[in-house]
Amino acid sequence: MPSYSSTDVTPVAAPSPALPAPRAGTPLAGRMFTALHDRKLVYNACWEDPALDRAALGIRPDDHVLVITSGGCNALDYLLAGAGKVTAVDVNPRQNALLELKAAGIRRLTHGEFFELFGTGRSVRAHEMYRDALRPDLSPFARRYWDGYIEAFAGRGWRNSFYYRGTSGLLAKGLMLFLRRFQGLGPDLEELLAAPTLARQRYVYESRLRDRLWSAARLGAQPLALSFAGVPPQQRREITEEYPGGTVQLIHDGFDAIFGRLPLADNYFWRAYITGSYTPACCPEYLKAAHFDRLRDALPRLDVRTTTVTGFLTGAGPRPDVSKFVLLDHMDWMGWRDQAALAEEWQAIVDAARPGARVIYRSAGLRTRYLDPVSVVHEGRTRRLTELLHRHPELAARLHEQDRVHTYGSFHIADLP
Repeated sequence: MPSYSSTDVTPVAAPSPALPAPRAGTPLAGRMFTALHDRKLVYNACWEDPALDRAALGIRPDDHVLVITSGGCNALDYLLAGAGKVTAVDVNPRQNALLELKAAGIRRLTHGEFFELFGTGRSVRAHEMYRDALRPDLSPFARRYWDGYIEAFAGRGWRNSFYYRGTSGLLAKGLMLFLRRFQGLGPDLEELLAAPTLARQRYVYESRLRDRLWSAARLGAQPLALSFAGVPPQQRREITEEYPGGTVQLIHDGFDAIFGRLPLADNYFWRAYITGSYTPACCPEYLKAAHFDRLRDALPRLDVRTTTVTGFLTGAGPRPDVSKFVLLDHMDWMGWRDQAALAEEWQAIVDAARPGARVIYRSAGLRTRYLDPVSVVHEGRTRRLTELLHRHPELAARLHEQDRVHTYGSFHIADLP
């Protein structure tokens, strides 16, 4: 197995606050969200479908992809797609610590051991694997974090899978307990996942589950639940103002698509949260045995940074030459909170982008009105960002319909000049 060099994955810097400290007078929901995200691992996996990203980005060997880390799954997927370099940035150092742990596992473990941790989500040998193989490959912050949290993989307690850990995993486990124990839907959910055809899956959903999932949608739409899922008040405002029926309707419409229109056979996102684990046939590409050796060889092309998008693009050293930007949904967070920071980020993107660079992003709302006031300087002229971007709404809408996650209101693709 190849030896590990600590320079292959950029060490994570000492943690900085994940979000600005809430100002006096900030509503309770906003203060609660900030407190959660300052101190916790939020996302135990990415909840953005990389199949859409691959189709939208058309990744090539000369591409430098910049992505917000989140659970780290999609950064690894872009390596498998053939990107020449992938830089993963996140202001929450715990998210980067998760990606570091995955990278260490790919380097140091067999595929079977790696799948125990990140596929099954639990292993009786988790502590042993961490101590003997993974810990030496981690940066100082990641070591400190996993020294106190590797128990999340041990399979003990009521949250007996890593995919029920982190704040999003806590929400998933709570919803599953509600649906299985209080709603009695466990057998129906299992039959739904095992359905041999889409027609059978649709029948089980529409005849046994659809109406009864309204209660889960209402529960999931509560401010506390949305904070655990990583949805800040700004995004809730977007949904309320733009989506007919608000958050409850968005969630239930998502159920209709996920369980009634799209096959669950390869929907590893929802399988992990319903069952607590993936299977070898239904899992992210980075977990498949056929890709393991190739992914190990690709890891030197991964760079992990604890910073903002703006901080990475404007930091010391040569200006990054980025051709593909994957911004997830974080502009929803910034759009109604800090327009100056949003404009600064887009100026950094325009300055660092390779000619013709492509940007993809998601939004809880149907539109991204917060981009309308943003202006940037391009080739010596001040331009409205919306006039500078060349959008691809038809392609974005077509891909959005195929989204296996279906928790966002919209998907966007745009090219820079």
